[in-house]
Amino acid sequence: MKLKYLLIVAVISLTYSCTTEASTTQPIANPQIASSVSSTKQQNIKSGTFVAGEHDTTGNARIFRENGKNYLELNQAFTTSNLGPDLYIVIHRSSDVLATTSPPAYPIKEADYVIIARLQKYSGSQRYLIPKNINLENYKSAVIWCRAFNATFGIAKLRS
Repeated sequence: MKLKYLLIVAVISLTYSCTTEASTTQPIANPQIASSVSSTKQQNIKSGTFVAGEHDTTGNARIFRENGKNYLELNQAFTTSNLGPDLYIVIHRSSDVLATTSPPAYPIKEADYVIIARLQKYSGSQRYLIPKNINLENYKSAVIWCRAFNATFGIAKLRS
């Protein structure tokens, strides 16, 4: 009986020892995948600071490239009015959107902008994927826009 007990303990400790050693010495199956996951490089493309249009809008916007994809990001200091029922983040062809339109709503023309996405929240950091087919050279501003009333809440002139 003692021999059987000792044999079981020996097998368990040998098994544990082998699995522990194997797990610490196993090479990474594909080191290129591991290094690309751990080193996500961001390349800044353009950035700007929001100014008010129809409503107070503050904070910064930036466009950057990460892992071959372009993103538009609003920083932690971003805020805009919660009065918009249908707010979107768009990019606009003009660097001075407010000068190309009239107050108080500052309406924008359909051919001059591309909708990136519905605004996630009225304040704080947020990130949006920009579709691959958009040539960023053609767009010079990030805009918080109310689609229901064609009202520009605020704009950020984007510079390299």
